[in-house]
Amino acid sequence: MTHADSGALRALIENLDRAVALEDCAEVSERIKSDLSESILSRALRLPERFHQPRSECYARRLLHRDPDLRYTAVAMTWSPGQGTPLHDHAGIWCVEAVVEGAMEVTHYDLLDDQGARCRFARQLHVHAEVGASGCLTPPFEYHVLQSAYRDRTSMTLHVYGGEMSRCGAFEPEDDGWYERREKVLQYHD
Repeated sequence: MTHADSGALRALIENLDRAVALEDCAEVSERIKSDLSESILSRALRLPERFHQPRSECYARRLLHRDPDLRYTAVAMTWSPGQGTPLHDHAGIWCVEAVVEGAMEVTHYDLLDDQGARCRFARQLHVHAEVGASGCLTPPFEYHVLQSAYRDRTSMTLHVYGGEMSRCGAFEPEDDGWYERREKVLQYHD
């Protein structure tokens, strides 16, 4: 499914196709990160209006493009003020995330101990990400929390995954400093 209805979106997809052809995970994600930042900062990337609409009950997750060979998917996410994710993983696939509008708070975690359903993490880097900022997550460094930085306006991010991320591990804090892993099924919104 492709929602590319403009030259800018076609150019984005062509850039993503060239990047994933590099095959090396680090090279792919660095190329995508650079291309996304450049197209966002130059204002060359404009997403269709329907991708800008927030949802009140949760952040909106909308499929922008699915590569026919499933080498990657591009997903736009719209965040109402204060919306965020729990601590989560990326199901073992690489991801590049970029801020398209607004600003995001991103907190990265390192996995210290994994006992199946129980895990222990150490908070690492916290980043305030503005428009054009982008980052890569490559396993095993794939644990983080995202949250809209604003309390009064919407933010938007673009995520490119090394496949289709339909599930992830979401981690709920327990009283003893550990987290309980729960599988979260991810859905696309209209």
